[in-house]
Amino acid sequence: MQALHSVQAGAPPVTPFRMNSRAAIATTVVLAIHVVLLAVVLTVRNELPSRPIESPAITAELLPPAAVAAPAAIQSIEPPKPTPPVPHLKPKVQPRPVPKPLPQAAAPSEHAITTPAPAPEPPAPAAPAAPPAPVAARPTMALTAPKDVSHLDCTMVSPIYPPLSTRRGESGTAYVKFVVGLTGKIQNIELKKSSGYSRLDDAALDAMRASTCKPYLENGEPVLATYTQPFDFGLKD
Repeated sequence: MQALHSVQAGAPPVTPFRMNSRAAIATTVVLAIHVVLLAVVLTVRNELPSRPIESPAITAELLPPAAVAAPAAIQSIEPPKPTPPVPHLKPKVQPRPVPKPLPQAAAPSEHAITTPAPAPEPPAPAAPAAPPAPVAARPTMALTAPKDVSHLDCTMVSPIYPPLSTRRGESGTAYVKFVVGLTGKIQNIELKKSSGYSRLDDAALDAMRASTCKPYLENGEPVLATYTQPFDFGLKD
């Protein structure tokens, strides 16, 4: 029985020539790919350098036999000589002297008369200690206060009237106290009584510092002397 191929209506019929052409194209493409691959393999193989196979050479060296050390000469070992034993010396012990027995005192008889032992004499009184030597008194200098005198041999400098005090009409008397030393030096200058104006007082102190004096003498010897000097500041028309 023959197989009946059903053909759909409207579809073009498939001819055997078209099917054979497709198979031939596919076969040709596969063969071309194989040819290309084979050509590539051959090309790569030709480009690779051929390296000769080297066999490693093995060299053997014969070593001479090791020299055997000659046996050391056997020395005759003499046995050590025995040392004579050292005799043990015992220390000599000197005999201690035996003390002689003291003679025993004879027992007093009943009829013997015993005399009492004399009483010891009292010790002599100790000699009194010598008084300490007196210390030599050192000479002292008598400190005397300055003597208040009523007159001194001095050269007093006139004070300078302050110009501002002149313009303001300031006037008064300043009392300055001072001490004359043993050499005539003026010292311990101080304001005893103010004139009422500080400018006038300062001018009086400056004049006192610029003045000079001679030592004050008593019985021909200089002594400290104190004096109060007035400085009068008055305006004259």
